[in-house]
Amino acid sequence: MDNRISTKFFSYLRAHKAQTFVALLIISGVGYYGYQKFTAKEVLPQYITAPVERGTLIVSVSGTGQVASSNQIDVKPKASGTVVRVAVQTGKEVAADSVLIELDDSDALKTVRDASVNLESAKLSLDKLKQSADTLSILQSENALVSAKDNLEKLKLSQTTDYEKAQESKQKALDNITKAYEDAFNEISNSFLDLPTIMTKLDDILHGQEIGKADKSIGSGYINTSTLINTLSNTTDDRTKIQPFINYAENDYSAARSAYNVNLLSYQTASRFSERSVTEVLLTETIETTKRVTEAAKSQTTLFDTWTDLRTLRNATDYQQVASKVAEYRANLTTYNGQVNGHLSNLLAVQRTLQDNKDAVVSADRDLKAMDQNNPLDLSAAEQAVKEKEVSLLKLKAGADSLDIQTQELAIRQRENALADARQKLADYTVRAPLAGVVAKLNVKLGDPASSSTAVATLIAKQKIAEVSLNEVDVAKVQVGQKATLTFDAVQGLTITGDVVEIETIGTVSQGVVSYNVKIGFDTQDERIKPGMSVSAAIITDVRQDVLMVTGSAVKSQNGQGSYVEMLKDGTPERRSVEVGLSNDSVTEVSGDIREGEEVVTQTITSESSNTTTQQRSGGSLFPVGGFRVGGGR
Repeated sequence: MDNRISTKFFSYLRAHKAQTFVALLIISGVGYYGYQKFTAKEVLPQYITAPVERGTLIVSVSGTGQVASSNQIDVKPKASGTVVRVAVQTGKEVAADSVLIELDDSDALKTVRDASVNLESAKLSLDKLKQSADTLSILQSENALVSAKDNLEKLKLSQTTDYEKAQESKQKALDNITKAYEDAFNEISNSFLDLPTIMTKLDDILHGQEIGKADKSIGSGYINTSTLINTLSNTTDDRTKIQPFINYAENDYSAARSAYNVNLLSYQTASRFSERSVTEVLLTETIETTKRVTEAAKSQTTLFDTWTDLRTLRNATDYQQVASKVAEYRANLTTYNGQVNGHLSNLLAVQRTLQDNKDAVVSADRDLKAMDQNNPLDLSAAEQAVKEKEVSLLKLKAGADSLDIQTQELAIRQRENALADARQKLADYTVRAPLAGVVAKLNVKLGDPASSSTAVATLIAKQKIAEVSLNEVDVAKVQVGQKATLTFDAVQGLTITGDVVEIETIGTVSQGVVSYNVKIGFDTQDERIKPGMSVSAAIITDVRQDVLMVTGSAVKSQNGQGSYVEMLKDGTPERRSVEVGLSNDSVTEVSGDIREGEEVVTQTITSESSNTTTQQRSGGSLFPVGGFRVGGGR
């Protein structure tokens, strides 16, 4: 039976060869993957490092061109100014670096003097810093500390005193406000002792019949204002003249009566135990009422004065009893007006006292709030001043520390650099011949303005000149006088140094690319070099000496958070922040928490990158080959 099963199985496999082959491939693949999955070892990343080195960093730009067939050079100044001296004549032969033109350098000379003074000041400060503190300086520092401590104690005392005074002022104002409300109700009450009588008398003066009763020829039945009209001459316009004054008196009395009625009701419903707001409203109403009453009394007085004046103008002698009654009313009105004005003055005084004390409370609250905010800050500042004086005294006794000295030495180097820059700018005001030759043309005379775009002279050089083309980015870094290295395709192994003697002002556009011609004068002459030969130039644009450098690939940045390098610690990269300075195609200047000789990571090799190459430097002379280290995460 087993033989029959085996025979059938192999017969099936022969009949389905293709399917069998595919199945075997799948089974083999799955098996191999599983074997690899369970037996594979973790591959750690590998790191290539290079040491941090100290040396000279050179940055240059390169260009190609030809040896010029013409040795004509336009000489342009590096600075701008007025020509104050022309040292050559047309056709005169000049040596290299001889003076051609001098410009007004007064401003640049002042800058040099200032930079020199600043440098001397920095040196004196360093000398003073290195000297031990003398007895007088220590005594002055001790006195400053004592003064700061005294000021702190005075501040504490004054803050306490001022705060208590502000609280007392507030409490006094609150007490005065309480008294002012009491005084206000008293004055209101005093006013209402007289106001009812006065209002009645004012009404009687206008609407009573006492004036008519005073003269038997008139008799009763006429109110006083009507009697006044009737006792004036009927043949003149006196009755018309007096009518407006009667109207004024009536209107003012009516206004006073309305205010009085409202005010009286408020007074009757209030008491000295009412809310302060009620008393304050009542005070305002009473002041308004007394003003209305005084105005009403004034209008009635004016009415009687007008009546008397009209009769006087007519020399009237009749109605003497009426005139006597008018005079009596006139005298009474003077009395009423004096009484009401007295009450009004007292009421306004109380109102003013009340407002002044309210303002005093607001001012006191404002002062207290300011003290709550500022006193702790002022106290903290005074305490900090004491601490600073204590530290200053300790530092003075201990002498300058190394960090202070290093800081001052750095300041001196900065001042020295500033002086060197100022002297260089001063030298730019003297235009010199970039190379030996003959002055073909002078383009300026005394008093003419000159600038970097002005060709002040044209030279026919005795030495060969190379013309190379630079793009607009590189030419911006080039200046007249910079050194250059020249090589030639036609003469293998020949290298000649030279100086930049002219930079084209206006570029040439070709297929959207702007280029500028730069002329370089040869330092040495070689008969093998002919006009028209191809030349390659490397112009040195910047040099930094004695700086720390790393290969360019070692410097990294992330999300604009500054630059850093990586150093291996126990096989794992660790970031170290650095400041980046000058750089060229192969290396970068760095500073910060980094030292010469430390190894920095320049390349990381992971398991995904099976083929990698180490980074090489052009020239191969600045750094030795970096070390190769293997590390991984812990």
